[in-house]
Amino acid sequence: MKVLIFEDNLMWSSRLTQSLKAFGHEPAVRTGLPAEAEGATAAIINLGSKSPDPAALVTRLHELGIRVIAHAGHREKELIELGRAAGADVLATNSELTFKLPKLVEDLK
Repeated sequence: MKVLIFEDNLMWSSRLTQSLKAFGHEPAVRTGLPAEAEGATAAIINLGSKSPDPAALVTRLHELGIRVIAHAGHREKELIELGRAAGADVLATNSELTFKLPKLVEDLK
């Protein structure tokens, strides 16, 4: 599965890229609102990123038919609520993203 990664933290983007490859997926790190789906069916976004705006990004990804995993720290309740209000398909803490990535991606299907 092709998975777009919207992540402005270089450590996270590298970690997610390597993990997704290891699980047989095709990751692609992107910035800004996407103009097209690029053949992707899933995306991972960091709710703590300031650009692009996470709520606008979820909306645009859904318009393109891409399902969304959104993540934030377990104590960042306001960001988790932002993801819920934006309509993210799966909400995850950073820890869950680290240790349960295959299941989170599977939950998108």
